[in-house]
Amino acid sequence: MNFLCKGWNFDRNLDFRVRVSVQKKNRRNKREAMRIEGIDNELQKILDANMDEAPARRHAREAFKEIQLGIDHCLLKLPYERLKIKELYEVNSRGVEIFSKSWFPETSPPKAVVCFCHGIARKLALSGYGVFAMDYPGFGLSEGLHGYIPSFDRLVDDVVEHFSKVKEKKDYQSLPSFLFGQSMGGAVALKVHLKQPNAWDGAILLAPMCKIAEDMSPPWLVKQILIGVAKFFPKEKLVPQKDIAEMGFRDLKKRELTPYNAIAYKDKPRLGTAVELLGTTQEIERRLEEISLPLLILHGEDDVVTDPSVSKALCERASSSDKKLRLYKDACHALLEGEPDEVIFQVLDDIIYWLDEHSFKNTPC
Repeated sequence: MNFLCKGWNFDRNLDFRVRVSVQKKNRRNKREAMRIEGIDNELQKILDANMDEAPARRHAREAFKEIQLGIDHCLLKLPYERLKIKELYEVNSRGVEIFSKSWFPETSPPKAVVCFCHGIARKLALSGYGVFAMDYPGFGLSEGLHGYIPSFDRLVDDVVEHFSKVKEKKDYQSLPSFLFGQSMGGAVALKVHLKQPNAWDGAILLAPMCKIAEDMSPPWLVKQILIGVAKFFPKEKLVPQKDIAEMGFRDLKKRELTPYNAIAYKDKPRLGTAVELLGTTQEIERRLEEISLPLLILHGEDDVVTDPSVSKALCERASSSDKKLRLYKDACHALLEGEPDEVIFQVLDDIIYWLDEHSFKNTPC
């Protein structure tokens, strides 16, 4: 789900490993083709196909599911047998077909509802939480032009609509509910809160995109030119961007796993999307004082993708009286995907401890 962070969302671990190498090719669609050695030509054709539209991404996901499930990553070694997992396609009020997924403990009622949790859903569900995730329009398995955000506010409205329906269900109405956002998802979570200031019991933000780090932004003059061009060609993939995996993944072995995410957006950002992200981060930076819900903010001190100094400013300026900032020494952007195992499990422990504390606090007697 994350635009800035190429993470994973797979459901079990198989004893299947292949060696990965990434080769840049000059393709008509100008995307970096990802070569996974050990797969046949038919699978490689699927991987190299244009994934601008959802049917191609859904086809790739099914074709690569078994290979993806064999990724040697600590999060994927967590047990899944004691979980109830459900996938759903549903058309929203704008006529867009949205893919969503939920994870629940199999034998006990959930402590609370947590929304936006690709990647660590299994761990949270094993810890007693009901977890819901959706793919934004244009990302993952949901409909829409791949990687294109014509309006960030409209995307947030889609998220509000989807999770409001979840929370209105009889089984969940009385449960505490929490937002969870990583990278761009952090910006989405904050915008959801600004639209629904009294609807949530707290938010967990991992390396939130409150401001794009200077190292990731083009020079000022180039930025102004791109903003102007975006008015006429918003869907074009012209925004210069450095390798997110190289900058965001500290653990080299985990960095080599990024090609396994077959449906991740791997092209240069589209002009319209980049302009929307820029405007969103500027708005959030202006409105930090309006953030009033309980906060857990987690950020790597060495993150050069999203700026950790803005997470510090968020913690200082948010009007919430219940807020905590956790900085991880030497850690980069992908806290749950690209760090050494011990850091990943420390982050998970910090999240679950905070959730347990706040779920108990907000559970009706």
